[in-house]
Amino acid sequence: MQINYWAVFAAALVPLIMGFIWYHPKVFGKAWMKEVGLTEDKMKGSMIGVFIFSIMLSALMALFLQFVTIHQFGALGMVGGDEMNANPSYHAFMKDYGMAYRSFGHGALHSSMTGFLFVLPMIAINAMFERKSWKYTLINAAFWTVCITIMGGIICGWYAPDGFHWATQK
Repeated sequence: MQINYWAVFAAALVPLIMGFIWYHPKVFGKAWMKEVGLTEDKMKGSMIGVFIFSIMLSALMALFLQFVTIHQFGALGMVGGDEMNANPSYHAFMKDYGMAYRSFGHGALHSSMTGFLFVLPMIAINAMFERKSWKYTLINAAFWTVCITIMGGIICGWYAPDGFHWATQK
């Protein structure tokens, strides 16, 4: 299986774009700044390094989401190496199921489950030790759940040979 680097790059932009919306003062920005103890003055300054590093880290998340959302990577993992050296049964399986469940909706489903069952608990545990409020926890956990839901949808639904699919093809 090949990695679709265009999909990874597009998905890596999602947290940055969503962050501009989510943390805008008219959405959750004022509440978030209050919860973390920031002021607009503290937020001033060059953010270019933050944005660049954020995109790089988001690309790592997008690469990982392939294994959460694309089931065929599990079959490839069983081969344990180059798929060209795999047994004929692997190639027969991929011929029959190589594009099964490759849609935005399916990727979004698995990514949202990851958000609720992995990201939310992880952020909540950190927030409890940091003595942060539930408002802080929910603002950040919901942000990351929405981001990885969209990212997983892009990763799973956009594959090179056949284009982009919103729903699983029959």
